[in-house]
Amino acid sequence: MKNIIFIVSGEKKPAGGNKIVYQFSNYINSIKNLSSSVIHLKKKKSSKYLSSINKILFIKKNKKPEIGWKFQNIAIEKNPNIEWANIKIKQRNSLIFNKKEDHVILPEIYAHFAPEMLIKNKIPYSIFVQNGYSIMSTNDVKKINLAYKNSKFIISYSKDINECISILFKKYAKKLISVVPQIDYKKLIPNKKKNLITYMPRKLIRHSELLLFFLKNYLPKNWNIKALDNMTEKEVFCNLKNSKIFLSFSELEGLGMPPIEAALSGNKVIGYTGEAGNENWKNPIFTKINNGDIKSFLKKILKNLNNIKFNKKMKKQRIFLLKKYSQKNQEKSLLKLIRKIHHA
Repeated sequence: MKNIIFIVSGEKKPAGGNKIVYQFSNYINSIKNLSSSVIHLKKKKSSKYLSSINKILFIKKNKKPEIGWKFQNIAIEKNPNIEWANIKIKQRNSLIFNKKEDHVILPEIYAHFAPEMLIKNKIPYSIFVQNGYSIMSTNDVKKINLAYKNSKFIISYSKDINECISILFKKYAKKLISVVPQIDYKKLIPNKKKNLITYMPRKLIRHSELLLFFLKNYLPKNWNIKALDNMTEKEVFCNLKNSKIFLSFSELEGLGMPPIEAALSGNKVIGYTGEAGNENWKNPIFTKINNGDIKSFLKKILKNLNNIKFNKKMKKQRIFLLKKYSQKNQEKSLLKLIRKIHHA
């Protein structure tokens, strides 16, 4: 059996994509005779300095700006911030692989590293697409096509990602394998609810600031709004369990987990679907707002302040989400992936 090695970005803050990878790697290591590890990548300091100097001096003024990191400019982050995830993982600090024993899983944001990192050394690999809108990891289209062409499998965890891959790489769609992230409901069992609205500023800070500005003169004094930012997972979940309404500012997500976690913790979820969220964004728990429609966003919040009814339909919807993102479904999907890798 091959060692399954995941590569992720060395994020300094909590990252949902990394958390899912940690879940997967941790589960694989729990199976006898299987091994998995995680490599965290960062940009070399020298590369950062050079990029800054180039911007200041306009050295590349007449050239088309490059998108994405270059393989020669990456380094391994040996001390990544992983405590927030509260998941034990095995870390690896080497980019030297064994073509007979190792199977590398690249995220879509680093897929363009495949030719230099893996293909030239004949290392088997797959690409884990966590966001269909991040597939353009570089403007070198030939390099991206080569990466997907030579991958053993393309891994996804939402219908939206599958559709993006099928549109961009129709001839490689047969390589698609779906996996399932797990949501730990035990951490999300609702507390006694307060008149609290929660949200994550995420990428669309301007949108959340505008909405709060519009809402300022209409929100009753007995209601509060809280931004879930710069918090540990435990703090985020604690606030979700107390709040009644969660505002979603998702932007082109592969599968936004916070709105699902908010729904399972007993919130009415109002806001943007991030496209991938359309898979689960159904009444009565979820209310869709078109991106940028601040006026409708405001009206829907005010309508729900004193009209939140936790009925049987909502309970049924939560049970559906709970089963969909259960440990059982996650393990079933990962075992399928492992078998595919083993026989590749």
